[in-house]
Formats: sequence, structure tokens, C-alpha cells
Amino acid sequence: MQSPAPHRARKRFGQNFLNDQGIIRGIVRAISPLADQRLLEIGPGQGAITASILDTDCQLDVIEIDRDLVQILEDKFSGRDNFQIHQGDALKFDIGALAGAEKLRVVGNLPYNISTPLIFHLLSAHSCISDMHFMLQKEVVERLAAGPGSKTYGRLSIMAQYYCAIESLFDVPPEAFSPQPKVQSAIVRLTPYTELPYPANDVKLLQRVVRDAFNQRRKTLRNTLKGLISSEGLEALGLDPGIRPENVSLESYVAIANAVGDAQENNIAE
Repeated sequence: MQSPAPHRARKRFGQNFLNDQGIIRGIVRAISPLADQRLLEIGPGQGAITASILDTDCQLDVIEIDRDLVQILEDKFSGRDNFQIHQGDALKFDIGALAGAEKLRVVGNLPYNISTPLIFHLLSAHSCISDMHFMLQKEVVERLAAGPGSKTYGRLSIMAQYYCAIESLFDVPPEAFSPQPKVQSAIVRLTPYTELPYPANDVKLLQRVVRDAFNQRRKTLRNTLKGLISSEGLEALGLDPGIRPENVSLESYVAIANAVGDAQENNIAE
């Protein structure tokens, strides 16, 4: 009987399969799954990390969009009691429904073409997640971990750090994958806060403030936020209206959003 043809990585799904055993062991050590935990793996591919996680006897759910890979994964792991596969799009997956009463640990080699929207999707379910370990394009990890004053600091940095502590763990070279990507990769850990360090009164308003600020990041805060808050309002918060958005801290963005929200409430009351 002829063996099935090997799976070809599909560009439309951003597939690059990890095959370096040393890197795989390093990732699983960083995650350190325990037998009484439930993990969700996004984009398991051909199961390189999946197998090592299952060996820890934790409960592992995986979500995979590629039907051909779903079949490969079922053939490899369907006999394992602690394995459950979901065929579908991770961007539309209901994390909360899967988590139930217990928090999930999320892991994944995220496709570079959807990594940012997928991270925002997961952040929206932060209360259901205990931690996240991702393989990402190194540039995205740098953006996640960036602080004020950095050229990579922006909307993703602020909203990820609003919800999570961020740790860049280690780099992964292109040679660890097949096919080799044209970019460097890195492993990052995101740990959602039990209590937010700088809680916003209205998270959607905070998101709007940050989005407006960075839509034209080369302009001053006075100009990017002129539709929301005046120069006098910024000065009242101890901020220089002439600084650029990349030099404003998360704490200050929350303060701006809260001030905008208070002003809007006062206008409605009047």
C-alpha cells in the first residue's frame, strides 16, 4: 500500500512547520504543562509540539483550519484520551465556551498573516485564559514588549500590556522550520493580570483613544486627539500636548480615556 503524499505547506494559511527538536523541547519547557491543566493549541500543523504536550497528560484541545492537517492530526492522536480537535478558524473560535469554569492555557505557532488580529481576539477573552505562549514573527514580539519611546511601541503594545504581562523568551531561527520563513521568529509569554494595573472606565473608549493617537503617529498628541480632548485637558493630566503618541505611557492613555469619558458624561448630564 502506497503511503500518503507528505503535506505541502500552504501559503494562504501562512504555514511554516517547526521541525527542530531542540526548539520544540525548549518551547514545551517554557510552557511546562501539568496533568490537571487544560491547554488550547492554535495551529498545531503536523503536531510537532502537540505530541510533547500530550505526553504531559494534560487535556489538550487543538484548533486547525486546514482540513488535510485535521486528518493528519486525527490519524496521529485520536487514540489519546486527552486530545480533542476542532476544525475551524481561530479568529472565530469561542474561547469562553471552551474554557467553561476553568481557565485555559493557550499555545500556538501563529500564522504571521493573522497574528495581530488573533492576539486581539484572544485579549478579548483574557478573563478565560491563565497564560499564552506563542511563536511569532520577532518583529511582532518586539512590538508586544515595546515601551514608550520605542519606534515599535504602538497600539498592539499598549492593548496587550493593558491586559497582560509580556515576556520575550527566546529567538527561533528560520532554519527551525520547513519551509524556512524569510523572517526571524521568537517565543513570547503573555500572562493576563488578575487585577489590571491601570483599569479604564471604558475599554472601548481606551481602544478608540489609542487607535486615534497612532493613526498618525508622527503628529503630536494635540493633533491626533483634537477631536477627543483639548490641549488644556492634556495639560491638566500632566501631559505635554506637543509630544508624539509613541512617548505616552499606558497609564497616561488610560488617564486620557477616563478624562474623555468623564467629559462626555458631564456633557450628557448638562
